[in-house]
Amino acid sequence: MNIARDQKQILLIGFQNTTNWLSEVSGRIASLMILGAVLLTCQMIFVRFVLNASTVWQTEIVVYLMVGATLLGLAFVQKHKGHVNVDLLPIWLNYRSARILAIFTGLTAITVTAVCLFYGFEFWHLVHKRGWTSDTVTAVPLWIPYLSLPIGLGLLLLQLIADWLETLLQQISKAGM
Repeated sequence: MNIARDQKQILLIGFQNTTNWLSEVSGRIASLMILGAVLLTCQMIFVRFVLNASTVWQTEIVVYLMVGATLLGLAFVQKHKGHVNVDLLPIWLNYRSARILAIFTGLTAITVTAVCLFYGFEFWHLVHKRGWTSDTVTAVPLWIPYLSLPIGLGLLLLQLIADWLETLLQQISKAGM
């Protein structure tokens, strides 16, 4: 019985470490995408106002980079507890009630994110299957920028599960089990 518990603990720690690593990597990729968008915006301003030339593709790519960075950065922000959090109710509650609330809200976040991931993947798959491209001169295959939707939501879901398991295990360890 103890061996099975130790194996579960090792698997859980492995899952949490892997999820934390993936969240960190996605956060770094998102920051590079934001840097790329900023540099591209600077290049666009230079081309438009100094060289007095047309900027055909830059705006579209900047939008794709910023939206992609936002989605890929979700797990990183969740890992570092950076999302907006109103903690008025948990402050008023006793420890046990606050933990129950945390477990419930964690499950709710996991459920909502899982639904969004399902439909996000379904949408991405449809775009990829039909070969949709943007209606611009660049004709970007839309499956490429839309791929950030299932990847970002998938990473967020993993991070939410890791956080929820940590909250749940804190509850169990506090109870002396």
